[in-house]
Amino acid sequence: MKAQNPILDNEYKSRINKIFDYIETHIDQPFSLEELAEQANFSKFHFHRIFTAMVGETPFQFIQRIRLEKAATCLLMNSSESITNIAFRCGFSDISIFSRNFKSHFNLSPSSYRETKLANSNNRQMNSKTAQEELKSSMYFCFESQTIKWRTKMKLNKSVEVKTLPQKTVAYLRHTGPYKGDEQLFEKLWNQLFAWAGPRGLFGKPEFSSQVIYHDDPNITEQGKLRMSVSIGVAEDTKVDGEIGKMIIEGGEYVVARFEVEAHQFQEAWEWVYGQWLPTSGYQPDDRPCFEVYPEEPKNGKFTVDICIPVKPI
Repeated sequence: MKAQNPILDNEYKSRINKIFDYIETHIDQPFSLEELAEQANFSKFHFHRIFTAMVGETPFQFIQRIRLEKAATCLLMNSSESITNIAFRCGFSDISIFSRNFKSHFNLSPSSYRETKLANSNNRQMNSKTAQEELKSSMYFCFESQTIKWRTKMKLNKSVEVKTLPQKTVAYLRHTGPYKGDEQLFEKLWNQLFAWAGPRGLFGKPEFSSQVIYHDDPNITEQGKLRMSVSIGVAEDTKVDGEIGKMIIEGGEYVVARFEVEAHQFQEAWEWVYGQWLPTSGYQPDDRPCFEVYPEEPKNGKFTVDICIPVKPI
């Protein structure tokens, strides 16, 4: 039963979020109920019931769904990778079991899903003159930063480059459910996180940054199950409590695309990176979560945002 005391309620949410983080970073490995219960610091005799009551899925239903949705994303984003390899990377040890579960979840076999979705995507691009024009981007070597950058025709885009980002520790507040275009929701979450961080003197530190982490693909996961975390950069030894969790954003290569957008244009920016830049870049998405970084305060209703997507060479 869900805790009625707000303090206990937040503690339970924090422990469930730890399980989400643990599963996400070990998705290719097998899990046991005892292992998950230990990570959440719950008794193994009560963990299953608590998780199911709070999440609406059993632990293994949740794991199965996350694995299948991750596989669906990989099928589209890594179109040259074998289905078998994707299945193994997403935690399935038997390709026949993977195929059967995938078809049950998406009503298409993995190969048909890939073929159908990619064909639809290509048709949309071919039918859009604007999309074809914006596909034209050119690489150049920037002597100042010693990196490759891209010149683009996308009006909202200010720069694109592939960078090696360091590992970052963040304190986060997580939301599960719809979020697209909900400015009030984001404002509420940021205010709550900042109200926690301010009295702890976390602003103005060298490691401080603000970002939103997206854990699921909104084109695949049901809106009511989407997970999103607003977060700030903190020192590794920062203590968190209640509903505030702590996690690590893995370092490595990311495409960092800077945009200047109004609130309703975020989706357009994301779609451009995935639909226009990536297919012509020589890169494909990696398995780590993607996120937005906000390097400065909004001005005159416009946001400067860095869309950061983990990548690897094709």
